[in-house]
Amino acid sequence: MAERSLTLMAVHAHPDDEATSTGGILARYAAEGVTTVLVTCTDGRCGDGPGGVKPGDDGHDPQAVVAMRQAELAASCEALKVTHLETLDYADSGMMGWATNDAPGAFWNTPVDEAADRLAELIRRHRPDVVVTYDENGFYGHPDHIQAHRITMAAVERTGIPAKVYWTTVPQSAFQEFGKVMQEIGVEFPEPDAADEMPALGLPDDEITTWVDTRAHGGQKFASLAAHASQAENIFFLRLGQERFTELMGMETFVRVRDSTGAPTPEDDLFAGLR
Repeated sequence: MAERSLTLMAVHAHPDDEATSTGGILARYAAEGVTTVLVTCTDGRCGDGPGGVKPGDDGHDPQAVVAMRQAELAASCEALKVTHLETLDYADSGMMGWATNDAPGAFWNTPVDEAADRLAELIRRHRPDVVVTYDENGFYGHPDHIQAHRITMAAVERTGIPAKVYWTTVPQSAFQEFGKVMQEIGVEFPEPDAADEMPALGLPDDEITTWVDTRAHGGQKFASLAAHASQAENIFFLRLGQERFTELMGMETFVRVRDSTGAPTPEDDLFAGLR
């Protein structure tokens, strides 16, 4: 009987989320013969429509946006050579505080147990050795990212199947370089409101457990991001060009939060201790 291949599962909130923080690992591990599974929790209906029309504006057709983004997601998966795409198809909740947070069928408005049951079924089917998702703040506070974190951790606890679980992060040492690059390409971010208690993004470098070099797959990661052309206005990194993008985004970093292998940290491989 053939030995089962190692399996990686990445759980993301929206179409296009897979590209930025995990496009490199999805491409790298697929090339190494690992079975890769992408779970996308929402349909992306709160994204931009054709021509950049914004949600809530005249001419924004959520169902048309869903169809467009599903096609883009399929193209992204092809670029990354993802083995299996699974979609939970909850309604995109929009940004925190939007009325869409409370809409019927919105992911943020879905009981965690209900969604975790569905994800647990996928975990039992695919039996991932490694699961990757967001931290408890969804990295930057998006409700659907927070919900993806919650259902993933609940599903992992229910199944007990993954040997290792990781949360995506960014080293704080990288933010200064990110800021310089954003200035170079003309991207300006509004000053945060002092009333907003936004947790600091990323982690100190010495708290990051796992540094995975994915530069050899920078072209695939860039192509994955470019596949989401309808959201290009919000995908700032496309303006860098592939070479500069790979230099800036070629190291993907994680915090290991569950482990049964005893592999020492820091590590440079999500499958350390499993092969």
